[in-house]
Formats: sequence, structure tokens, C-alpha cells
Amino acid sequence: QVQLVESGGGLVQAGGSLRLSCAASGSRLNIDAMGWYRQAPGKQRELVAAISSGGSTNYADSVKGRFTISRDNAKNTAYLQMNSLKPEDTAVYYCNVVRRIWGATTDYWGQGTQVTVSS
Repeated sequence: QVQLVESGGGLVQAGGSLRLSCAASGSRLNIDAMGWYRQAPGKQRELVAAISSGGSTNYADSVKGRFTISRDNAKNTAYLQMNSLKPEDTAVYYCNVVRRIWGATTDYWGQGTQVTVSS
């Protein structure tokens, strides 16, 4: 089993920055990809950014150039640096971790952290 603990959300003015963290713990972690998703009220959950075990990254078009995802494999932790925040970035942000064991993958989700950007 994998447990995820998220931190770093909060209230910030437009143009400001926040850094989210997601720490994974448990036995046999074998973490493959790590990522961040978000869900705004009345909208579907969407991918914000993801990073593979090798460090390859993928971003939603809406955050390219403003957000940076990174990971510390020694700490089993993923980070999302969010700069130049906009009101439309307001959402609950969820950490996602993919564990791979013997070729089979399992998704784990964090509890979510609220990010609110005021105009």
C-alpha cells in the first residue's frame, strides 16, 4: 500500500507563487510516474503535470511556462512549483502516483489540497 501526503496549498493573489509537495510512503513503493491533477468546481479532473521515473515531463497547455514539476526519488516526493498564478488556476490539486510491480500498475491519489488564486 502507498500513502500520499500533500502540502503547500493555500490562498494567493494573482501573479503569486505556490509550491505543492507530495510525499509517498509505504512498502515496496516501486514508484513509476508521479503527477498532479486538479479539479475546479463543476469541472472534470484534469492533468496538470506529470513526471516519469526517468524525469520526462508533460504539462497541460494552460500551465506551460508557469508551472514546473520535479521529483526527488530518494525522498519519494514530487513537487509542483506554480508561478504567475491566475484565478483560473483555482482548484483542488491532487497528487497521483503510479506504482509498478511486475509490470502491473496501480494508481494512488492524495487527499487533495486547495489552491485559491484571488484576482
